[in-house]
Amino acid sequence: MREVTEVRGVGEVRGVREELLDQARVCAAQGSPMYAELLARAADDADAGGPVADVLADRASSALALRMLGTVHRIVLEGRAPALAAHYPTAGGTADPLAAWPAFRDVLARHTAEVRAGLADAPQTNEVGRAAPLVGGLLAVAAATGLPVRLLEIGASAGLNLRADHYRLLSETGGYGPDSPVVLPDAWRGTPPKAVPLRIAERLGCDLVPLDAAAPEGRRRLLSYVWPDQSARVARLRAALEVAARVPATVVRAGAGDFLDGLAPEPGAVTVVWHSVMMQYLPDEEAARVRRHVEAAGAAASSGAPVAHLAFEPPEAAHITGTPLLTLRLWPGGERRVLGEAPPHGLPFTWY
Repeated sequence: MREVTEVRGVGEVRGVREELLDQARVCAAQGSPMYAELLARAADDADAGGPVADVLADRASSALALRMLGTVHRIVLEGRAPALAAHYPTAGGTADPLAAWPAFRDVLARHTAEVRAGLADAPQTNEVGRAAPLVGGLLAVAAATGLPVRLLEIGASAGLNLRADHYRLLSETGGYGPDSPVVLPDAWRGTPPKAVPLRIAERLGCDLVPLDAAAPEGRRRLLSYVWPDQSARVARLRAALEVAARVPATVVRAGAGDFLDGLAPEPGAVTVVWHSVMMQYLPDEEAARVRRHVEAAGAAASSGAPVAHLAFEPPEAAHITGTPLLTLRLWPGGERRVLGEAPPHGLPFTWY
């Protein structure tokens, strides 16, 4: 699958220049002129055999450009690149972000081996804005079943969206959710499901590299994958970390297929497996395992122990211009429904 905010690795079809320019266009379209400028300059530098070529040589993986950007951002946040930090609002910088290229290039030249090593790590966006479609889908499940929710998330990162019911969502029809440090403006457009109470009985997720939202290193890593000139996303993340400090959730170290092995309905609750813009990171075989586990649990579901699969993902055939869809399968029955769509970072979500 193709992640609509991230483009595929250079080793697949396109060369380094095309990879970087594709991601630059995505960043420009999604409101990060800073990253659009840096990636356009990086594309020229790669062609000229500069530090970008040294960093990306012989590397092929999904979201390669964002892996590079995130690793550099982490170096900035750790205070090891003061000249570049002057351009990064997330590090207190006030200089023109569009003038960051010389300092960015210098970081690549000075930290080539470290940035190359960072390309092995998949971005852990844990985007809080995606709570808008996810909570909306959960309301549809709760309205249909009337049962407490057993919430299971694959690719959960630090588990911020396992606490999504503790966020405040605002829309043209009013608001949903408690008073919260996390406020999602313009969360929903159109007609959402009935606003029923959400009762979360269990919050459990998995990730290959789970992050501790309470630890400084975990917080820095999460922030490093937020585009630094997007102040609203930065504010949402920091607010979500406040919520995480008081709402328990568990994220275990496991792949998605292993995590869901043995998945079964639970009497008296609706078992919900959800994920958001992460399926592209799974090998085809593991993605197939996820589907088999969910469908096996669905086949065993009953009215007193239903199972739901809630996914906010781009269409399978989409390239980088594909718009993520919120889909729901609810067993017994298991018919696939498309509930709506949203930009990759989740806001605003439009109900169908």
